[in-house]
Formats: sequence, structure tokens, C-alpha cells
Amino acid sequence: MRPTPAPRTYRVKSFGCQMNVYDGERMAELLAQQGITAAPEGEDADLVVLNTCHIREKAAEKVYSDIGRLRRDDGSSPLIAVAGCVAQAEGEEIMARAPAVSMVVGPQAYHRLPGMIAEAVAGRRAVDTDMPAETKFGALPARRKVGPSAFLTVQEGCDKFCTYCVVPYTRGAEISRPFAEIVAEAERLVEAGAREITLIGQNVNAWHGEDGKGRAIGLDGLARVLADLPDLARIRYTTSHPNDMTDGLIAAHGDNPKLMPFLHLPVQAGNDRVLRAMNRSHTVESYLRILDRVRAVRPDIALSGDFIVGFPGETEAEFADTLKLVDAVGYAQCFSFKYSPRPGTPAATMADQIPAAVMDERLQRLQAALNRDQHAFNQASVGKRCTVLVERKGKLPGQWLGKSPWLQSVHFAGEAAIGDLVEVELVHAGPNSLGGALVASPRP
Repeated sequence: MRPTPAPRTYRVKSFGCQMNVYDGERMAELLAQQGITAAPEGEDADLVVLNTCHIREKAAEKVYSDIGRLRRDDGSSPLIAVAGCVAQAEGEEIMARAPAVSMVVGPQAYHRLPGMIAEAVAGRRAVDTDMPAETKFGALPARRKVGPSAFLTVQEGCDKFCTYCVVPYTRGAEISRPFAEIVAEAERLVEAGAREITLIGQNVNAWHGEDGKGRAIGLDGLARVLADLPDLARIRYTTSHPNDMTDGLIAAHGDNPKLMPFLHLPVQAGNDRVLRAMNRSHTVESYLRILDRVRAVRPDIALSGDFIVGFPGETEAEFADTLKLVDAVGYAQCFSFKYSPRPGTPAATMADQIPAAVMDERLQRLQAALNRDQHAFNQASVGKRCTVLVERKGKLPGQWLGKSPWLQSVHFAGEAAIGDLVEVELVHAGPNSLGGALVASPRP
């Protein structure tokens, strides 16, 4: 690799979960701190960061396709950094297969990106997939500009070792960020304009720490402290694990008015044998008991989840149990996927892998049921009045788009601005969004 001019512009392309979105934003801030500016839309960047996700099928192959598309008409390429979970899992192989890549950096080491760029400029390729004991967060710049809704990482990694999942191997063990760090970052986010903060983690409700008085607290206690920030209007959290839904967190849905009535609680399957094979620590019955308890304290709660169809050995009768669970819950939103074997996970070598055609057909049936319930939830919202957080302009002149307390997309027309909280009557519902009529002017 030859020496190259120092990059003046960058583009970060993030794939996958909210954690990657957050990491992508932090890398962009880190690059800006180095004097590198975001490339204007439609223009080539001197440095491209591909912030990858390893959860989906053929994730690594898609990385190589993206790398190939970055080649310019004259045969040159920008400086390319591959970051995220594929980088962690495939580090040296990426370097061997893709000579155009200058840097490979894992999700726990991206705070070292400036040094790696200096190496690349000097003509040296670099790989950093360490999982250092020291936290990366202290090395990141202060947050200065955010939208009305912002992500805030409070927890990383996973100790659950579900048999289909690579997260424990690519993100490491469960780590909770210190309480003081989180509160300080939340304060900066609010000062920068955030009206809503979503606390995120691979198992966000596993977060634990000590408050300013040295008392042990969980996620419910953290949310209670953040609710005292006067200019913060809304708090959300994702992604949760049923095993970590504590009594205090369930109660918080009833007694913390800033905690929005929305719970994303993945179940993955509706059959206990399949759940055991997945190494999930809950049963269908225990999962439903949690939902009942949350609904008891917050009857208007919107429920969301994740499902995997076609896990090795799943029979038609076991899949039918998943459909029964969907019917019993009535999800407001959901994510559903075909099982895909991830290298190095126990499920990848299990017997009775399900044929692709069977998985396709099951996924279609599951998604039809989930779409039905999402549309029904939206239709049941018609006639309600609620507060909408305005996030951006809509497609039509004078139109605005925002989120309801139940995380529904709502579009309306009228006097408003990004970041406003406006009262809206929900007047019609589609499968993926609602139309509203402005009732009251923005409130502080």
C-alpha cells in the first residue's frame, strides 16, 4: 500500500441495529474532531467507513460487494475502513480478500480510528479487533449536535449465548457503562437539542450500576434519574431480554411518565422445545406472564418483538405454536427473519437444517400475521389524541413527520418545527403509519 494524501472528507455507512447507528454517529463525530468533514451528498468521499452488521445472512459477502462498488471510474478507491461486527469476526480475512481496504476495526476499538488513519496515510494497512478492558467511551468527543431523538449506549455485549447468535463473540461480554458517564452524556444530548433519548444495548435491561450516592440501581433507576432532566420529554430503551425484566423495570412503565408506552421484548419462537434449543432462558408461559404484568401497570403499552423462523429442527407444529403466540399477543410492531447459520455458533452445526423454501413459506405466513396485527393496532389508534415529537419534514409541502408515544410514524400538516412536541388527533391509519390533524400548537 502506497502513501496517500490525508483524507479531507468522509462518509460513514452503517448497517443493522441501533447499536451500529450509535457507533456510526460516534465515529463521524470522532472524524469531525480530526478536521475531516462529511462529504456532500452525491460526491465521493476521501474516506469511507463501512460499519457492518454480522447478524443477517451473507453479511460478510455483502461487505465485499460494497467494497467493490466504491471503486471509481478511473480505477482508484477511497481510503476504506471496515468497522463493526463483520470486522471483528473476519478481520484478517478481509485484509487478505480485499486489498482496497486500508483499515479493519472492531466495535470495541473504533476510538483508535484516528491513529489507524495516520497509518493508512503513511502506506500501512492496520487491523484492530482488540476488546480492551478500558472503555472506549472516554476517548470519544463530546456530543454537540443531535436530532430531536437520540440513541445513548448504556450497555454492550452479551452473556446469554443464544445458540444462533454471534454477538457474544463480536461484541464481547456484558458491560454496563458507569452511571455518571451515562448521565453526563444524556445531559449533553439534551443541551444539543434531544427531546427524546433511547437507551440502547445488546441486553439493555441488564444494565446495572451505582447512582451518585453509591446505591445499586438497575435500568429503572437510571430512567428515573434521567426523567429529572427538565428538557428531556421522552425516554425509551431497546433491546431487552425477558430474563432481565425486573420488578422495578416493569413497575417503571406505570410510574415514570417520561418512559414511553412501548416495549420491545424479543421472544424469538413460540415453542418451548425450540426456545431450549436456542438457549433462551424463558418459556412461552413466562414470557406471556411478563407481558401481562407490563400491561397491568400500563394498559396502553405497545408491544414489539423479534422472531426467527426455520431454526434447525423446527417442525410445522412448532412453527404453528409461534403463530398462536402472535395471535395471543397482538404485537404493534415486530421484526422477523429466516434463520441463517452464523459461523462459530452452535446452531450452525445442528442437525435438521430447514430447507430455504420451507423457511420462505413460513416467514411469509408469519409476516402476514404480524402485518395484520400492526395494521389493527394502528387502526385502533384512530380517534386518539396524543403528543407527537416532530422529527423531520414530510414529503408534501407543509407536512411534518414524527413519532407517537407508541413509536408509530405520524404525518400531519400545520405550523410546527423539528423538535416540537405537538398535540395531534390521529385521523386515519395505514399499515405502516398514521395521518394526524394538528390540535394544539407546540408546547415546551
